[in-house]
Amino acid sequence: MPTESSGHLLANLVLFGRVLRGVGLDVNPGRLMDLVKALGFVSIGVRSDFYHASRSLLVHRREDIPLFDEAFQMFWQKPLADWELHELAGRRIKRRQPEPLVAPPSIQADAPQESLPEDAETRDVLEVEKTFSSGEALSEKDFSELSEEEIVEVRRLIAALVWRLGERRTRRHRPGRGGILDLRRTMRRSLRHGGEILSFARRKPREKPRPLVVIADISGSMERYTRLLLHFVYGLTQGLGQRVEAFAFGTRLTRLSRHLHERNIERALSGVSHAVVDWAGGTRIGECLHTFNYDWARRVLGGGAVVLLISDGWDRGEPDVLSDEMARLRRSCHRLIWLNPLLGSEAYEPLTRGMVAALPYVDDFLPVHNLASLKQLGQHLERIH
Repeated sequence: MPTESSGHLLANLVLFGRVLRGVGLDVNPGRLMDLVKALGFVSIGVRSDFYHASRSLLVHRREDIPLFDEAFQMFWQKPLADWELHELAGRRIKRRQPEPLVAPPSIQADAPQESLPEDAETRDVLEVEKTFSSGEALSEKDFSELSEEEIVEVRRLIAALVWRLGERRTRRHRPGRGGILDLRRTMRRSLRHGGEILSFARRKPREKPRPLVVIADISGSMERYTRLLLHFVYGLTQGLGQRVEAFAFGTRLTRLSRHLHERNIERALSGVSHAVVDWAGGTRIGECLHTFNYDWARRVLGGGAVVLLISDGWDRGEPDVLSDEMARLRRSCHRLIWLNPLLGSEAYEPLTRGMVAALPYVDDFLPVHNLASLKQLGQHLERIH
């Protein structure tokens, strides 16, 4: 039959479990029963034995140890009178390491009660409300609606995106489980066995990432998006390296690749600002694509390149010229993707002359107006083969 002191110990253990649950530790009745059984094998009067037995059975995460230590120190100190337990059920205690805050425990009416000295120090229990991260809050927000502080955060999130391009098969082969016999390697292997062929070596096509060409509109109608889209193009260039070629256009075409390969983003964007002479001006998409097709296409579209054309489609040039140059560009690349920031609006319809002339030659027509659309673009690029 348990003695009076053992009854007090069990009541205090149950109360200690309530305190630990209140501060966020995963303590259940089963673990408390394990502790009660374990105390029969240690010297309860030795504080270190009791502490280590309790910690090993009630703490299961390293980050919970400082919180447990403070609760243990406060609860199992020299008994004070009249402990008062704040209701902790259903509340979250903010974890602050290495100085977590724990409320002093109390006992129920049927448990032994003692008085608390008048000069005893009281401690507050801190509650924290569930909040969303800034990345989640900004993910769906249109680039044109961001404040200056949000733009700084979005730039950081864009720089953290990881880009991968789908791979294409080349004419070269490498050892692997393919369908092509490698007779030379088969004969070389057979020399180990006196010329006896025991297995056939095979080859499979070698794969390499596709080149990526970005042609971005920096005209006046795109001004709300230009700053962040340049950070996006810079992130692509840094993530994919020499496989990326970048151009900007308004009324004329400007190559940006040399500047965007600069490792320092400030120097890179400064070089871009000096290289482009038609910022926020008019738009002549057809004439600029004509320049690209005749001056640059053969240099940068080899190897089955993917082309990203970023524009809202507002064009002051002739639709027939744009239509012809889009057809030529489509024949020269593996896949032509048009990214339109206005496509993020549910009310948008591609009815401008430029979009009507270009859309028949576009493989993918995608939005590029917020962080979520950039992440979807990354997944799309990775699936291209």
